[in-house]
Amino acid sequence: MALLDRVFGKKAPLSAPLGMDEAQAAAARGDYETALAIWGPFAHAGDARAQNNIGACFAEGLGVPRDPALALRWLTLSAEAGYAAGQRNLAALYFKGEGVEQNDDSALRWYRAASDQNDAPAQDMLAWMLLERGDKADLPDVMSLSEAAAEAGIAHSMTRLGMLHHEALGVERSPEKAAHWWRLGAEAGDADADAMLGAAYLLGQGVERDGVKALSLLLKAERGASQFAPRFIKAAHDSLTEDEIARAKELAG
Repeated sequence: MALLDRVFGKKAPLSAPLGMDEAQAAAARGDYETALAIWGPFAHAGDARAQNNIGACFAEGLGVPRDPALALRWLTLSAEAGYAAGQRNLAALYFKGEGVEQNDDSALRWYRAASDQNDAPAQDMLAWMLLERGDKADLPDVMSLSEAAAEAGIAHSMTRLGMLHHEALGVERSPEKAAHWWRLGAEAGDADADAMLGAAYLLGQGVERDGVKALSLLLKAERGASQFAPRFIKAAHDSLTEDEIARAKELAG
């Protein structure tokens, strides 16, 4: 369902044309051929949601051969009609350079259009792009976008908020707020949040120092392929007894 949530957008309103719910149900069970057969007439009639869904299928190779050019065509129609998921998915094509020349400015423009409609994944990606380009003038936007996406449950934004507070980017440095957001991100399943919260417990920053908790979180983060976990695991191991290491491994699952 994560893929469906990302590419197809939210459930249609009650006013959606008859047949769209059947298409969504078919897509949910992996029957994209049936879904595409239903979406096709709606998309050709100008339904922006159906256009987005067809474009997403061509972008991901769902039920049809992957075709970035056709994805671009359908997603452009959906985005220009004002459909937030279409705008977000079109932004992704520009960001990746798939079916179109790579263009960060176009990606930012379409991510912002979707963000303005409170599309949480677009808010998260826009915040990340603005932070990566390194302009301090963007930091208020990075903070507000990350807060909105975090409130909607986007784990990456929770982790980013922790980093903003840890690094004093646009806000005063607060190890306590950093740990708070990393804890929320970890609970939401983000491996980098596990790693950073583990490091906080290892160093006693924003939380009471706890080597066992630190190692258990870092082991979990390593299992989740966090790029940050390797930086701290050896130090966490070296700070514990064999019994404590065994307990940490048990906690990590």
